[in-house]
Amino acid sequence: MDELKSSVKPFDISKREVWDAYLKVKANGGAPGVDGCTIEEFEKDLKRNLAKIWNRMSSGSYFPPPVLAVEIPKPGGTRTLGVPTVADRIAQTVVARHLEQRAEPLFHQDSYGYRPGRSALDAVAVCRKRCWKKDWVVDLDIQKFFDSVPWDLMVQAVEAHTDARWVLLYVKRWLAVPLQRPDGTLLQRDRGTPQGSAVSPVLANLFLHYAFDTWMSRNFPGVTFERYVDDAVVHCVSERQARMLVEAIGERMVEVGLRLHPDKTKVVYCKDGKRSRDHPVTSFTFLGFTFHARGARGKNGEIFTSFLPAVSKDALKKMSAQVRAWRLHLRTGRTFAELAREINPVVRGWMQYYGAFYQTALYPLLRRVNYYLMRWVRKKYRKVRTFKKFHKRWKQVTATWPNLFAQWRWVHSIW
Repeated sequence: MDELKSSVKPFDISKREVWDAYLKVKANGGAPGVDGCTIEEFEKDLKRNLAKIWNRMSSGSYFPPPVLAVEIPKPGGTRTLGVPTVADRIAQTVVARHLEQRAEPLFHQDSYGYRPGRSALDAVAVCRKRCWKKDWVVDLDIQKFFDSVPWDLMVQAVEAHTDARWVLLYVKRWLAVPLQRPDGTLLQRDRGTPQGSAVSPVLANLFLHYAFDTWMSRNFPGVTFERYVDDAVVHCVSERQARMLVEAIGERMVEVGLRLHPDKTKVVYCKDGKRSRDHPVTSFTFLGFTFHARGARGKNGEIFTSFLPAVSKDALKKMSAQVRAWRLHLRTGRTFAELAREINPVVRGWMQYYGAFYQTALYPLLRRVNYYLMRWVRKKYRKVRTFKKFHKRWKQVTATWPNLFAQWRWVHSIW
Protein backbone atom coordinates (compact mmCIF):
# COMPACT_ATOMS: atom_id res chain seq x y z
CA MET A 1 0.00 0.00 0.00
CA ASP A 2 1.36 3.43 -1.00
CA GLU A 3 1.78 6.70 0.84
CA LEU A 4 -0.71 8.59 -1.33
CA LYS A 5 -3.44 10.55 0.41
CA SER A 6 -6.73 11.51 -1.22
CA SER A 7 -7.14 15.24 -1.75
CA VAL A 8 -10.90 15.01 -1.18
CA LYS A 9 -10.68 13.39 2.23
CA PRO A 10 -11.09 15.76 5.20
CA PHE A 11 -8.54 13.87 7.33
CA ASP A 12 -4.91 13.39 6.36
CA ILE A 13 -4.37 9.66 7.03
CA SER A 14 -2.07 7.66 4.75
CA LYS A 15 -2.71 4.16 3.53
CA ARG A 16 0.77 3.28 4.80
CA GLU A 17 -0.36 4.09 8.36
CA VAL A 18 -3.24 1.64 8.02
CA TRP A 19 -0.96 -1.02 6.54
CA ASP A 20 1.63 -0.66 9.32
CA ALA A 21 -1.17 -0.85 11.91
CA TYR A 22 -2.42 -4.07 10.31
CA LEU A 23 1.06 -5.61 10.50
CA LYS A 24 1.27 -4.79 14.21
CA VAL A 25 -2.19 -6.24 14.91
CA LYS A 26 -1.29 -9.40 12.97
CA ALA A 27 1.95 -9.79 14.95
CA ASN A 28 0.11 -9.41 18.27
CA GLY A 29 -2.64 -11.87 17.37
CA GLY A 30 -5.74 -11.86 19.51
CA ALA A 31 -9.26 -13.20 19.69
CA PRO A 32 -12.15 -12.07 17.44
CA GLY A 33 -14.54 -9.35 18.60
CA VAL A 34 -18.33 -9.07 18.42
CA ASP A 35 -18.38 -9.92 14.69
CA GLY A 36 -16.56 -13.23 15.25
CA CYS A 37 -14.05 -12.38 12.50
CA THR A 38 -10.55 -13.75 13.07
CA ILE A 39 -7.37 -12.29 11.60
CA GLU A 40 -7.25 -15.19 9.13
CA GLU A 41 -10.78 -14.46 7.93
CA PHE A 42 -10.00 -10.74 7.74
CA GLU A 43 -7.02 -11.53 5.49
CA LYS A 44 -9.15 -13.42 2.95
CA ASP A 45 -10.15 -10.05 1.48
CA LEU A 46 -7.30 -8.04 2.97
CA LYS A 47 -6.97 -5.32 0.35
CA ARG A 48 -10.68 -4.49 0.41
CA ASN A 49 -10.92 -4.61 4.22
CA LEU A 50 -7.94 -2.30 4.72
CA ALA A 51 -9.21 0.08 2.05
CA LYS A 52 -12.55 0.25 3.87
CA ILE A 53 -10.83 1.17 7.16
CA TRP A 54 -8.71 3.84 5.47
CA ASN A 55 -11.63 5.29 3.53
CA ARG A 56 -13.87 5.56 6.58
CA MET A 57 -11.18 6.90 8.89
CA SER A 58 -9.97 9.54 6.43
CA SER A 59 -13.52 10.65 5.64
CA GLY A 60 -14.63 10.87 9.29
CA SER A 61 -17.30 8.18 8.83
CA TYR A 62 -15.64 5.46 10.91
CA PHE A 63 -17.82 4.41 13.85
CA PRO A 64 -16.43 1.63 16.07
CA PRO A 65 -18.64 -1.37 16.83
CA PRO A 66 -19.32 -2.49 20.42
CA VAL A 67 -16.44 -4.09 22.31
CA LEU A 68 -16.87 -7.72 23.37
CA ALA A 69 -16.78 -8.04 27.18
CA VAL A 70 -14.74 -11.02 28.39
CA GLU A 71 -14.43 -11.88 32.08
CA ILE A 72 -11.04 -13.21 33.18
CA PRO A 73 -10.28 -14.45 36.69
CA LYS A 74 -8.08 -12.43 39.03
CA PRO A 75 -7.28 -12.74 42.73
CA GLY A 76 -10.44 -11.90 44.65
CA GLY A 77 -12.77 -11.78 41.65
CA THR A 78 -12.76 -11.14 37.91
CA ARG A 79 -11.58 -8.43 35.52
CA THR A 80 -13.52 -7.37 32.44
CA LEU A 81 -11.50 -7.13 29.25
CA GLY A 82 -12.81 -5.42 26.15
CA VAL A 83 -12.03 -7.26 22.90
CA PRO A 84 -12.43 -5.07 19.77
CA THR A 85 -12.96 -6.49 16.31
CA VAL A 86 -9.88 -7.01 14.11
CA ALA A 87 -10.82 -4.00 11.97
CA ASP A 88 -11.31 -1.85 15.05
CA ARG A 89 -7.95 -2.93 16.48
CA ILE A 90 -6.30 -1.78 13.25
CA ALA A 91 -8.09 1.58 13.40
CA GLN A 92 -7.16 2.00 17.07
CA THR A 93 -3.54 1.14 16.32
CA VAL A 94 -3.39 3.92 13.70
CA VAL A 95 -4.40 6.43 16.38
CA ALA A 96 -2.22 4.82 19.08
CA ARG A 97 0.90 5.03 16.89
CA HIS A 98 0.16 8.70 16.10
CA LEU A 99 -0.10 9.53 19.82
CA GLU A 100 2.91 7.43 20.83
CA GLN A 101 5.19 9.23 18.35
CA ARG A 102 4.29 12.56 19.89
CA ALA A 103 4.02 11.65 23.56
CA GLU A 104 6.84 9.12 23.96
CA PRO A 105 9.72 11.67 24.11
CA LEU A 106 7.92 13.53 26.92
CA PHE A 107 6.99 10.59 29.14
CA HIS A 108 8.62 10.25 32.55
CA GLN A 109 11.76 8.12 32.83
CA ASP A 110 10.11 5.97 35.53
CA SER A 111 7.05 5.12 33.42
CA TYR A 112 7.53 1.61 31.98
CA GLY A 113 4.18 0.33 30.70
CA TYR A 114 3.75 -0.31 26.97
CA ARG A 115 6.68 1.84 25.94
CA PRO A 116 9.34 0.96 23.33
CA GLY A 117 12.59 -0.28 24.83
CA ARG A 118 11.05 -0.69 28.29
CA SER A 119 9.48 -3.68 29.97
CA ALA A 120 7.92 -4.87 33.19
CA LEU A 121 11.20 -6.61 34.06
CA ASP A 122 13.01 -3.27 33.75
CA ALA A 123 10.56 -1.77 36.27
CA VAL A 124 11.07 -4.69 38.67
CA ALA A 125 14.87 -4.42 38.37
CA VAL A 126 14.84 -0.69 39.19
CA CYS A 127 12.39 -1.27 42.04
CA ARG A 128 14.69 -3.92 43.52
CA LYS A 129 17.69 -1.59 43.54
CA ARG A 130 15.73 1.25 45.11
CA CYS A 131 14.34 -1.02 47.81
CA TRP A 132 17.93 -1.72 48.86
CA LYS A 133 18.61 2.02 49.17
CA LYS A 134 15.40 3.21 50.85
CA ASP A 135 13.69 1.50 53.76
CA TRP A 136 10.04 2.27 52.99
CA VAL A 137 7.69 1.72 50.08
CA VAL A 138 4.18 2.87 49.23
CA ASP A 139 2.47 0.12 47.25
CA LEU A 140 -0.16 2.05 45.28
CA ASP A 141 -3.37 0.54 43.96
CA ILE A 142 -5.69 2.76 41.93
CA GLN A 143 -9.17 1.33 42.35
CA LYS A 144 -10.72 0.22 39.04
CA PHE A 145 -8.63 2.63 36.98
CA PHE A 146 -9.73 1.43 33.53
CA ASP A 147 -13.38 1.48 34.64
CA SER A 148 -13.23 4.87 36.36
CA VAL A 149 -10.94 7.26 34.45
CA PRO A 150 -12.95 10.38 33.48
CA TRP A 151 -13.29 11.03 29.77
CA ASP A 152 -13.00 14.83 29.85
CA LEU A 153 -9.57 14.77 31.51
CA MET A 154 -8.37 11.98 29.23
CA VAL A 155 -9.38 14.00 26.17
CA GLN A 156 -7.54 17.02 27.61
CA ALA A 157 -4.39 14.88 27.90
CA VAL A 158 -4.76 13.86 24.25
CA GLU A 159 -5.30 17.49 23.17
CA ALA A 160 -2.02 18.42 24.84
CA HIS A 161 -0.12 16.20 22.38
CA THR A 162 -1.89 16.54 19.05
CA ASP A 163 -3.95 19.00 17.07
CA ALA A 164 -5.16 16.35 14.63
CA ARG A 165 -8.96 16.59 14.67
CA TRP A 166 -9.39 13.01 13.50
CA VAL A 167 -7.43 11.68 16.50
CA LEU A 168 -9.68 13.52 18.96
CA LEU A 169 -12.80 12.49 17.04
CA TYR A 170 -12.00 8.77 17.16
CA VAL A 171 -10.69 8.82 20.73
CA LYS A 172 -14.03 10.28 21.83
CA ARG A 173 -15.91 7.62 19.87
CA TRP A 174 -13.84 4.80 21.33
CA LEU A 175 -14.28 6.07 24.85
CA ALA A 176 -18.06 6.05 24.44
CA VAL A 177 -18.39 2.70 22.68
CA PRO A 178 -20.56 0.24 24.66
CA LEU A 179 -19.49 -3.16 25.98
CA GLN A 180 -21.37 -6.14 24.59
CA ARG A 181 -21.91 -8.95 27.07
CA PRO A 182 -21.82 -12.61 25.94
CA ASP A 183 -25.65 -12.69 25.93
CA GLY A 184 -25.72 -9.81 23.43
CA THR A 185 -26.88 -7.06 25.78
CA LEU A 186 -25.07 -3.73 25.62
CA LEU A 187 -23.57 -1.96 28.63
CA GLN A 188 -23.43 1.81 28.14
CA ARG A 189 -20.62 3.64 29.92
CA ASP A 190 -19.98 7.23 31.01
CA ARG A 191 -16.32 6.87 32.06
CA GLY A 192 -13.37 4.49 31.70
CA THR A 193 -11.62 2.93 28.71
CA PRO A 194 -11.97 -0.80 27.95
CA GLN A 195 -8.90 -2.69 29.13
CA GLY A 196 -7.69 -4.79 26.22
CA SER A 197 -8.19 -2.35 23.37
CA ALA A 198 -5.21 -1.24 21.29
CA VAL A 199 -5.56 2.46 22.12
CA SER A 200 -6.18 2.08 25.89
CA PRO A 201 -2.51 1.73 26.96
CA VAL A 202 -1.39 4.99 25.36
CA LEU A 203 -4.51 6.78 26.65
CA ALA A 204 -3.83 5.47 30.16
CA ASN A 205 -0.18 6.54 29.97
CA LEU A 206 -1.14 10.00 28.75
CA PHE A 207 -3.67 10.45 31.53
CA LEU A 208 -1.36 9.22 34.31
CA HIS A 209 1.55 11.21 32.91
CA TYR A 210 -0.30 14.34 33.98
CA ALA A 211 -2.34 12.91 36.85
CA PHE A 212 0.63 11.24 38.58
CA ASP A 213 4.09 11.44 36.96
CA THR A 214 4.43 15.18 36.38
CA TRP A 215 2.49 15.91 39.57
CA MET A 216 4.98 13.83 41.59
CA SER A 217 7.96 15.47 39.87
CA ARG A 218 6.54 18.92 40.58
CA ASN A 219 5.49 18.39 44.20
CA PHE A 220 7.96 15.72 45.40
CA PRO A 221 11.02 16.00 43.12
CA GLY A 222 13.24 13.92 45.43
CA VAL A 223 10.85 10.94 45.62
CA THR A 224 11.46 8.08 43.18
CA PHE A 225 8.86 5.68 41.85
CA GLU A 226 8.20 3.05 39.19
CA ARG A 227 4.90 3.07 37.30
CA TYR A 228 3.64 0.43 34.91
CA VAL A 229 0.36 1.92 33.61
CA ASP A 230 -1.86 1.98 36.74
CA ASP A 231 0.46 -0.11 38.95
CA ALA A 232 3.00 1.97 40.89
CA VAL A 233 5.54 1.75 43.73
CA VAL A 234 6.87 4.84 45.54
CA HIS A 235 10.11 4.77 47.59
CA CYS A 236 10.42 6.72 50.83
CA VAL A 237 13.10 7.47 53.39
CA SER A 238 10.83 7.15 56.44
CA GLU A 239 7.46 5.83 57.56
CA ARG A 240 6.33 9.40 58.18
CA GLN A 241 7.10 10.39 54.60
CA ALA A 242 5.36 7.27 53.30
CA ARG A 243 2.15 7.98 55.19
CA MET A 244 2.23 11.62 54.12
CA LEU A 245 2.54 10.52 50.49
CA VAL A 246 -0.37 8.07 50.80
CA GLU A 247 -2.56 10.94 51.94
CA ALA A 248 -1.24 13.39 49.31
CA ILE A 249 -1.52 10.93 46.43
CA GLY A 250 -4.98 9.90 47.61
CA GLU A 251 -6.11 13.53 47.46
CA ARG A 252 -4.55 13.91 44.01
CA MET A 253 -6.41 10.87 42.72
CA VAL A 254 -9.70 12.33 43.95
CA GLU A 255 -8.87 15.56 42.10
CA VAL A 256 -8.59 13.64 38.82
CA GLY A 257 -11.68 11.51 39.35
CA LEU A 258 -10.00 8.39 40.72
CA ARG A 259 -9.53 6.72 44.11
CA LEU A 260 -6.81 4.73 45.83
CA HIS A 261 -7.96 1.30 46.99
CA PRO A 262 -8.24 1.66 50.79
CA ASP A 263 -7.21 -1.95 51.49
CA LYS A 264 -4.67 -2.65 48.76
CA THR A 265 -2.70 0.61 49.06
CA LYS A 266 -0.22 0.08 51.88
CA VAL A 267 2.97 1.29 53.52
CA VAL A 268 5.66 -1.40 53.46
CA TYR A 269 8.88 -1.71 55.45
CA CYS A 270 11.70 -3.29 53.40
CA LYS A 271 12.85 -5.59 56.17
CA ASP A 272 15.97 -7.71 55.65
CA GLY A 273 19.07 -8.85 57.52
CA LYS A 274 20.22 -5.31 58.26
CA ARG A 275 16.83 -3.64 58.65
CA SER A 276 15.08 -5.31 61.56
CA ARG A 277 12.48 -2.81 62.71
CA ASP A 278 9.05 -4.25 63.61
CA HIS A 279 6.30 -3.35 61.18
CA PRO A 280 3.08 -5.23 60.30
CA VAL A 281 3.67 -5.09 56.51
CA THR A 282 7.03 -6.26 55.18
CA SER A 283 6.18 -7.42 51.64
CA PHE A 284 4.40 -6.23 48.52
CA THR A 285 3.68 -7.55 45.03
CA PHE A 286 4.58 -5.65 41.87
CA LEU A 287 4.02 -6.94 38.31
CA GLY A 288 3.74 -10.56 39.39
CA PHE A 289 6.74 -10.51 41.77
CA THR A 290 6.49 -10.51 45.56
CA PHE A 291 9.20 -8.51 47.33
CA HIS A 292 10.21 -9.60 50.84
CA ALA A 293 13.18 -10.82 52.86
CA ARG A 294 14.89 -13.83 51.23
CA GLY A 295 18.13 -15.70 51.58
CA ALA A 296 20.87 -14.57 49.21
CA ARG A 297 24.47 -15.45 48.47
CA GLY A 298 27.15 -12.79 48.05
CA LYS A 299 30.02 -12.82 45.56
CA ASN A 300 32.31 -14.30 48.20
CA GLY A 301 29.84 -17.10 48.95
CA GLU A 302 28.51 -15.47 52.11
CA ILE A 303 24.85 -16.20 52.95
CA PHE A 304 22.77 -13.21 54.04
CA THR A 305 19.17 -11.96 54.03
CA SER A 306 18.17 -9.42 51.41
CA PHE A 307 14.94 -7.76 50.25
CA LEU A 308 14.31 -9.46 46.92
CA PRO A 309 11.57 -10.13 44.34
CA ALA A 310 10.42 -13.62 43.31
CA VAL A 311 7.42 -15.01 41.47
CA SER A 312 4.26 -14.32 43.49
CA LYS A 313 1.92 -16.97 44.88
CA ASP A 314 -0.92 -15.71 42.71
CA ALA A 315 1.22 -16.05 39.58
CA LEU A 316 2.30 -19.56 40.60
CA LYS A 317 -1.32 -20.50 41.23
CA LYS A 318 -2.37 -19.26 37.80
CA MET A 319 0.46 -21.11 36.05
CA SER A 320 -0.24 -24.30 38.01
CA ALA A 321 -3.87 -24.16 36.92
CA GLN A 322 -2.74 -23.94 33.30
CA VAL A 323 -0.38 -26.91 33.71
CA ARG A 324 -3.22 -28.91 35.23
CA ALA A 325 -5.56 -27.92 32.38
CA TRP A 326 -3.11 -29.33 29.82
CA ARG A 327 -3.84 -32.84 31.18
CA LEU A 328 -0.55 -34.03 29.73
CA HIS A 329 -0.78 -37.46 31.32
CA LEU A 330 -3.86 -38.25 29.20
CA ARG A 331 -2.30 -37.38 25.84
CA THR A 332 -0.82 -40.79 25.21
CA GLY A 333 -1.49 -40.49 21.50
CA ARG A 334 1.18 -37.80 21.21
CA THR A 335 4.92 -38.24 20.96
CA PHE A 336 7.41 -36.63 23.33
CA ALA A 337 8.45 -34.20 20.59
CA GLU A 338 4.83 -33.19 19.91
CA LEU A 339 4.24 -32.46 23.59
CA ALA A 340 7.44 -30.41 23.69
CA ARG A 341 6.42 -28.31 20.68
CA GLU A 342 3.06 -27.60 22.29
CA ILE A 343 4.09 -26.60 25.81
CA ASN A 344 7.64 -25.25 25.33
CA PRO A 345 6.64 -21.74 24.14
CA VAL A 346 4.48 -21.27 27.25
CA VAL A 347 6.98 -22.72 29.73
CA ARG A 348 9.84 -20.81 28.11
CA GLY A 349 7.86 -17.57 28.49
CA TRP A 350 7.33 -18.28 32.20
CA MET A 351 11.03 -18.96 32.65
CA GLN A 352 12.10 -15.80 30.81
CA TYR A 353 9.79 -13.58 32.83
CA TYR A 354 9.37 -15.09 36.30
CA GLY A 355 12.82 -16.69 36.29
CA ALA A 356 14.50 -13.32 35.80
CA PHE A 357 14.60 -12.80 39.58
CA TYR A 358 15.17 -15.45 42.25
CA GLN A 359 15.01 -18.25 39.71
CA THR A 360 14.72 -21.07 42.25
CA ALA A 361 11.25 -19.91 43.31
CA LEU A 362 10.00 -21.17 39.94
CA TYR A 363 11.49 -24.66 40.34
CA PRO A 364 8.47 -26.28 42.08
CA LEU A 365 6.28 -25.35 39.12
CA LEU A 366 8.79 -26.74 36.63
CA ARG A 367 9.03 -29.96 38.64
CA ARG A 368 5.25 -30.19 38.44
CA VAL A 369 5.46 -30.13 34.64
CA ASN A 370 8.00 -32.94 34.86
CA TYR A 371 5.65 -34.85 37.16
CA TYR A 372 2.88 -34.77 34.57
CA LEU A 373 5.37 -35.91 31.93
CA MET A 374 6.32 -38.80 34.22
CA ARG A 375 2.67 -39.84 34.42
CA TRP A 376 2.46 -39.62 30.63
CA VAL A 377 5.53 -41.84 30.16
CA ARG A 378 4.40 -44.47 32.65
CA LYS A 379 0.94 -44.58 31.12
CA LYS A 380 2.17 -44.79 27.52
CA TYR A 381 5.02 -47.28 27.97
CA ARG A 382 4.43 -50.46 29.94
CA LYS A 383 8.12 -51.29 30.25
CA VAL A 384 8.74 -48.32 32.52
CA ARG A 385 5.67 -48.45 34.75
CA THR A 386 7.70 -49.29 37.81
CA PHE A 387 9.34 -46.21 39.24
CA LYS A 388 12.82 -47.74 39.29
CA LYS A 389 12.74 -48.48 35.56
CA PHE A 390 11.15 -45.14 34.79
CA HIS A 391 13.75 -43.19 36.78
CA LYS A 392 16.62 -44.92 35.00
CA ARG A 393 15.13 -44.19 31.59
CA TRP A 394 14.24 -40.60 32.59
CA LYS A 395 17.87 -39.84 33.50
CA GLN A 396 19.01 -41.26 30.16
CA VAL A 397 16.54 -39.16 28.16
CA THR A 398 17.20 -35.89 30.01
CA ALA A 399 20.96 -36.41 29.63
CA THR A 400 20.73 -37.25 25.92
CA TRP A 401 18.24 -34.51 24.98
CA PRO A 402 18.69 -31.86 27.69
CA ASN A 403 16.93 -29.18 25.61
CA LEU A 404 13.92 -31.22 24.48
CA PHE A 405 11.69 -29.59 27.09
CA ALA A 406 12.26 -25.97 28.08
CA GLN A 407 12.21 -26.65 31.84
CA TRP A 408 14.99 -29.22 31.53
CA ARG A 409 17.49 -26.37 31.19
CA TRP A 410 16.93 -25.71 34.89
CA VAL A 411 15.15 -28.70 36.41
CA HIS A 412 15.43 -32.40 35.58
CA SER A 413 13.90 -33.79 38.75
CA ILE A 414 10.27 -34.56 39.54
CA TRP A 415 10.12 -34.28 43.31
